[in-house]
This record gives sequence, structure tokens and C-alpha cells, in this order.
Amino acid sequence: MSGMPESAAHEPAPHRKVAAFDAGMLLREPAHDPAMRRPITTTVGAALVLLSVLAGLVWLVEVVLLWRQPGSDVDVVIEGVSTSERDLALIVLIAIVGAALLVELVLAVFIFLGFNWARVAVLTFSAISICSAFAAWWAQGKSLTIDSTLWSVALDILVLLALSSRRAATYARRNERRSSHADP
Repeated sequence: MSGMPESAAHEPAPHRKVAAFDAGMLLREPAHDPAMRRPITTTVGAALVLLSVLAGLVWLVEVVLLWRQPGSDVDVVIEGVSTSERDLALIVLIAIVGAALLVELVLAVFIFLGFNWARVAVLTFSAISICSAFAAWWAQGKSLTIDSTLWSVALDILVLLALSSRRAATYARRNERRSSHADP
């Protein structure tokens, strides 16, 4: 086979499509290739995470602007809670959501640079987010609306699709040295 080792001749490149009946190839570890070019799925995945950060910022700004407006979705009146305590709650909310958005922003950068742990963390958080939206819909009868839940669920699904691809996984693990296992 033109001087190619026999094991390499049967293993397609990570970007080639695999026949459905060749499941054994999918289970093999990808080759060590530090020079691999960044696949479009990794770039799109990182961009979708950035879009999710932007959506979170828009939501946070909306909450801040509507915090004291009577009759808004954010206006919650609890008897015995002073205005200063409500303002403190807003500051705590801004700090928690702001920290989460900052972490998500850093993860998007690390995904773009090809760090596998960041990809796995975002995949995990996206799966948890989708499951929690489903659980809220199932248990509490919360509706999925375009102006709220549906956008975040759609972004999470797209992130899962992009970052769980074989090419994105191979790129994120391109610097890992593989140990060759000898068959007994």
C-alpha cells in the first residue's frame, strides 16, 4: 500500500465520514497531531458560547432596568423587605450572574484555544441547563417561550452539537500523547 503502515491504511483521517457499520473506528483513540488545524466546529462552538454570554448580559441589563418598575416581570413585592434589602439582593444577583458570565467567557476562549477540559465543562453545563429547563417545564408547567427559555435551550443544544463532534474532540485532545496498547 504505497509504503504506508498497515494500521494507518485502515484508519481514516478524523475529518472523513465514517460508515455506520464501522463502529470500531469510532472507538479508537485519535492520533497525536499537535499541528492539527482548528475545525469549524470548535470555532462555532466557541462563538455560540460567546453568544450565550452576550444573551446573559442582555438579560442582566434587562433585570437591572426593570428591578424597581412596578408591574414588571422582575418586580417582586415581599412584605417586610425594605428597599435597601431589595437593592442588596440586586447587587448579589449582579455579582453571581456576572461571575458566571465571566467564567463562561473564559471557557469560550479556552475552547477556542483547544483545551479539552473547557470543552467538557461547557458540554456538561449545557446538558445540565437543557435538563433543568425540561424539568421546570415538566414539574412546574413553566412554558418555553421565545423571549426567555427557548433561546437559552436552543443555544445550549447548538453548543452540544458543535462541541461534541468528533473533530472538536480530536482537536481538543490533539496534544495528548497516546500510549499504544499491545494486544495480548
